Amino acid sequence: MRTLLIASILLLLPFTAGAAGGHGPELEDANIDLKDKASLQRGAKYYANYCQGCHSLKYMRYKRMAEDLGIPDDELRQNLIFGDAKPTDMMTNALQPADGERWFGTEIPDLSLVTRWREPDWVYTYLKSYYVDPSRPYGVNNLIFPKVGMPHALINLQGVQKPVYAEHHGGGEPQVVDVELVEPGELTTEEYDTMVRDITNFLTYVGEPYKLERRSLGLYVLLFLGLMFILAFYLKKEFWKDVH
Repeated sequence: MRTLLIASILLLLPFTAGAAGGHGPELEDANIDLKDKASLQRGAKYYANYCQGCHSLKYMRYKRMAEDLGIPDDELRQNLIFGDAKPTDMMTNALQPADGERWFGTEIPDLSLVTRWREPDWVYTYLKSYYVDPSRPYGVNNLIFPKVGMPHALINLQGVQKPVYAEHHGGGEPQVVDVELVEPGELTTEEYDTMVRDITNFLTYVGEPYKLERRSLGLYVLLFLGLMFILAFYLKKEFWKDVH
């Protein structure tokens, strides 16, 4: 009995610790739609132009992406492939891990599986949550990823945001609870949100390219099983009709 009680307490510890620690900022709904090929194509374009210089997609080939998203070969070569890469190559870049560590203090992650590791809503909210912080090496911080090492690559498009602090009483550092746009960028808030949603949609596709295909295949499997059930039911009746 004593052993059972101790085991129960140990199992409950993570939940009580999480409850005591509260929770971080609310994630915004990314509203992912993998059937929206226009959004996926835009996301691929934005990723190639703003993200791929640092973040590779080492599990995705250019050719596979183009076929899935309906991107013609000439547009792929002209707008999405840079340098000496070929359509059959993986979507990597020339950045060396040592350079990433020297410039940003850590190895720059590959983002092939980021939406499976984090979730699409986290990525979407993260890209919207940068704010000015002079204490950081690149002058910015992030609401849902405090002390982030990555600079805000989209700041010219989004604009400059400042932190909004919770009411502060007594000692301790003030807590950032929100961000507020103070200097508009090249895009309106709605346009930037759409852009970030497209990037998140694209990364969600990259994390699991077979997802839509698997869903459609699952429908055919269920229809096949339904037909097999009907055939098996009447076959069973035929075999057992003379058994009393």
